Amino acid sequence: MPTDLEAENAGLLQFLYSCPAGLIEFTSTGAIGMVNPAAMGLLLPIAGRTFVTNLFDVMDGCAPELRNMVCNFGAAHGAICDGHRIVTGPGERPTVLACSIVRLTHDRHVATLSDVTEQVARERRLKQAETWFASLLDGVDNVAVLSLDADGRIDAVTPSAVRQTGFAERDLLGHPFESFDRPDRATATPPYGEAIAAARRDGWHLHEGWHARADGGRYWCQRLVAARAHVGDAVSGYTLVLRAVKRQGRDTADLRRMLTRDHLTGASNRAHFFEVAERELTRSRGNGGSLALIVLDIDHFKRVNDGHGHAAGDAVLREAARRCEAELRPEDVFARIGGEEFVAFVPGATLTEAAAVAERLRLSLAREPVDAGGTRLRITGSFGCSALDGHPDATVAGLLAAADGALYRAKRDGRDRVALSDAGRAAA
Repeated sequence: MPTDLEAENAGLLQFLYSCPAGLIEFTSTGAIGMVNPAAMGLLLPIAGRTFVTNLFDVMDGCAPELRNMVCNFGAAHGAICDGHRIVTGPGERPTVLACSIVRLTHDRHVATLSDVTEQVARERRLKQAETWFASLLDGVDNVAVLSLDADGRIDAVTPSAVRQTGFAERDLLGHPFESFDRPDRATATPPYGEAIAAARRDGWHLHEGWHARADGGRYWCQRLVAARAHVGDAVSGYTLVLRAVKRQGRDTADLRRMLTRDHLTGASNRAHFFEVAERELTRSRGNGGSLALIVLDIDHFKRVNDGHGHAAGDAVLREAARRCEAELRPEDVFARIGGEEFVAFVPGATLTEAAAVAERLRLSLAREPVDAGGTRLRITGSFGCSALDGHPDATVAGLLAAADGALYRAKRDGRDRVALSDAGRAAA
């Protein structure tokens, strides 16, 4: 007969193996001590191997920040992250995982992994719907709505579309929308094919500019193309919203800011950073140019939150973003990618040039204290740099992992400094 302890162990093993969420026990260096089948099923496709032994090594290509989050967590125990989202693959519909990590002791941690790809897709569709519904509700009298099939041909129109464009319904139905949605060339409106391709890839495409009516007149118009729910892997159709507006920039600028900016700091958000970085990386490969990434982490940020409160921490993040953006060029992209971690994308820069930019950012942070609600706080930052130099097969994930590794060395070597990546890692 099994003892009570044996029965308890058997019950625990049965729970671990039947649990639908992935469970991983690992050390502070990422070495895996225990992993259940659900977690292994999520890790193996990322690793590209038949077995995994180190969580950080597996995640370096898609979530290099996990290593730093664990290493920089100052408490003896507690939650390190909750529902941290990890995009694990390229393509139009990558797998998205939610990761939560808890420290049990200094060298013992537990992580849970769940596949939230469908949840993210639903959230994205909801955001699309909110975007164009907001446009409708803000000015119903000036809005035209049209339905397009999967090939981009008009299959339904509202009466307001006829009034706004001047085209009869019979002239619209069955035709692609560029047959009447004729933008003024001076506003550089993307061609019809590019708008559809962007909506298919990103879920929506928004532009504002002069558009022509059937009688040859023109009017200022916001054009939103939103992809409708997928059927399998295909888009079932598109919704086209045309809104005639009197203001020539503010409405679209506000909407773009909402979709691409971090709400706290005003820096670009993580999604916008990856969108721009992937596009510029493809362009650099095509013309043989270079580009660089600079990852920044505010030193001892947890001490600010713990010692002075989260309002002070927010003030530090806002001021750090303001100072860094002031040192960068208009074509550079500065984004907040998590917590106190930021990244600067510098098109055309080599690794040596990126180091010079990072040093300028470092000095701007340390130059004078930050006023945080009446308290003057001195802040510093640690920086890691990577670049495309000589590695045409590099990926954004690879460049980010290389820069993150350099950042980790800067932290290890004393903080408030710039470290450069091993250039070879960028091609990994």
